[in-house]
Amino acid sequence: MSSSLNSYQYLPGAREAVFTPDQLIAGNLKLVTEQVTFASGAGALVRGTVVGRVTASGQYIKSVPTATDGSQTPVGITVDSVDATSAAAAGSIYVMGEFNSNYMTYDSTWTLDALTAACRPNNLFVKTSLSNAIV
Repeated sequence: MSSSLNSYQYLPGAREAVFTPDQLIAGNLKLVTEQVTFASGAGALVRGTVVGRVTASGQYIKSVPTATDGSQTPVGITVDSVDATSAAAAGSIYVMGEFNSNYMTYDSTWTLDALTAACRPNNLFVKTSLSNAIV
């Protein structure tokens, strides 16, 4: 066997991986993402967390309806988990799409109806298991 066939110390093979969807995505609407910075102290945000943008810094934190810094308006949903506990962290958010409320993480002071209404103007469509029919 020629040494050039094994020059990368890699032998061909096959691996199997099982994809298990988490059901956060709840429809056929095109998903649009954006790279953002999460503010230091925002904590550990899991995939599906509803976030708002702090007007003064332009950074993102968990959206709370009683906030007065701009983050009270939900403008995105985290694509992946991000840890911004001790330092600002880069990550991505969905800025458009249909999302299953049962797989979203949001502050307990939001009611589902209020969150649904607050998300809609920003192209984030929240669906429940009853409204989640994909046609």
